Amino acid sequence: MSTRDFEAALPDLHMLTVIAETRSLTQTARRLGIAKSSVSVRLKGLERALGVPLVRRTTRSITLTPAGQQLVEETRASFAHIEQGIAGVRDLAGAPRGLVRLTAPVALGRQHIAPAIPQLLQRYPELRLELDLNDRFVNLTQEGFDVAVRHASRVPDSHVATVLCETRSLLLASPEYLARRGTPQHPGDLARHDCLLYLRDGGAPSWSFERRERRAKAAERVSVPVRGPLRANNSEVLREAAAAGMGVGMLPDFSAWSGAESLPLVPVLPQWRPVGFFGERLQAIRPWSPRTPRAVQCVIDHLREVLSRGFSPPL
Repeated sequence: MSTRDFEAALPDLHMLTVIAETRSLTQTARRLGIAKSSVSVRLKGLERALGVPLVRRTTRSITLTPAGQQLVEETRASFAHIEQGIAGVRDLAGAPRGLVRLTAPVALGRQHIAPAIPQLLQRYPELRLELDLNDRFVNLTQEGFDVAVRHASRVPDSHVATVLCETRSLLLASPEYLARRGTPQHPGDLARHDCLLYLRDGGAPSWSFERRERRAKAAERVSVPVRGPLRANNSEVLREAAAAGMGVGMLPDFSAWSGAESLPLVPVLPQWRPVGFFGERLQAIRPWSPRTPRAVQCVIDHLREVLSRGFSPPL
C-alpha cells in the first residue's frame, strides 16, 4: 500500500474500530454521522484494498474476521491517542465545544434534565448535545454515548461514576383508593392491595422495606410479594395510574412529585423505607479514559448542580 493509499485508508481504518465497538453498521453510521450505505461502501473498499475480508455479516449481527480483529487491535490505541489529543487541544481553546451524547431515564429526562438544557447551552454556546431518553441500560461504548444518568449501585471497572444527587423511592396512593380499599398499616398488607409495578425482568415481583426502631440495633426488614392490574416501564405512567385510584405505586422521588400539584397522591406506610428498588443515588456514568473531555465534564457538572437541588413534594 502506497503512502497515498495509506493516507486515504486512515478514515476507513478508524471506521473499522467503531464497527468493532458497535457490532452494527447502523450504529457505526450514527456514531460517524454518515449514511449506512456509505459505511458499507467504505468497508468493501477497505477489504478490496487490503485483499482480505474484515467482517462477517449475518442478518442479525456483524463480527470481525481474524484479520479484521488483528487490524483493530493494532490500530485502536493509536486512534484513541489521536482522539484524546484532539480533545486536549480543543480544551485549550477555552470554552468547551463539540458534541456530547447523553442518555437518561425517560421520566428524569423529561421532567428535570430537559428543562435544564437551555441554561447549559446558553452557558456554553459552542457545545452540542444529543439527549436520548431511554429506560433500558445501554452499552455506552457500543452505542457511542459519552454519559449515562442512571440509578446504579455498581459500576463496571471500565467506567467512571460521579454521584449527582441522593434519591429515594416513595410509596404513594390516591385518597380515593385508600378510602375504598383501606390504608395499609404494615408492608404485609400490600399483598392484599392492587400494586402498580415497574416492569422489569426477573421472577415474581416483590417490594422490600426497612424500619429502624429507636432502641433496636438493626433495622427490621420485610419483603412482600406484590401484584396488581398494571405493569409499566415508565414511572410517569405509574404515577398517573396511582393518581387515578388504580392502586398503590412505588415511584422514584424525581418522578413522584414532578408536576404533582394537581395530582391527589399521599404517602403510604411513611414509617417504612422502601429499599433495593430504584437505588439511593443518581450517577453520571461514562467510559473510563485517562482524561475527561472538558465538554463532557461541563455537562456532568451542570447536571450535578441542577439535580442536587433535590426533589421536593408540592407545598
